[in-house]
Amino acid sequence: MPSVTDILQSMHNSPANVRFADLCKVCDHYFGPARQAHGSHRVYKTPWIGDPRVNIQNVAGSSKAYQVKQVLKAIERMEIEHGTEKR
Repeated sequence: MPSVTDILQSMHNSPANVRFADLCKVCDHYFGPARQAHGSHRVYKTPWIGDPRVNIQNVAGSSKAYQVKQVLKAIERMEIEHGTEKR
């Protein structure tokens, strides 16, 4: 089973080829448990005001590339604003 660091590296290298389960593992690590986890979507709460969520979708076991990029951007913002890395 790949580590969060390995998955993040893979996400940066190829956002179009990320398994949904791996993206969930990264989101759980950075954002905590999903506040909505039924059906094909998972919604994670983020710590800022505005649009405080990350929404990811399971498409036949894979993730959508634009959602992978949104997760990477949210992690980067969280690390900048909070000055911490969870890796």
